[in-house]
Amino acid sequence: MSLQCWKCGTALTVLLPLSRTETCPSCRAALHACRMCRHFDAGRARQCRELAAERVLDKVRANVCGWFVPRPDAYRGGGAAVIQTNRTASDALLKSSDQSRTHE
Repeated sequence: MSLQCWKCGTALTVLLPLSRTETCPSCRAALHACRMCRHFDAGRARQCRELAAERVLDKVRANVCGWFVPRPDAYRGGGAAVIQTNRTASDALLKSSDQSRTHE
């Protein structure tokens, strides 16, 4: 199974099953977390499709849920990729602004 970090999209080469303390080598996000689980569903009231699972309040922190199953498509974009794109765009804008000032 090929996995990606739910937060930054980094390809993961971790051994399954994921330990409770496993983190992403790139962004250090917890991997044994609801956001990485196949049962996670942001559209549901408790954000979990597994009705028998105990309620977990913080969906991004490591937990001990016995129903946890990692899902390969946990990464939805955003996070670090969006931040980097925005940073690159703002750097380019500032650079062009500085260049126009030197030509005045």
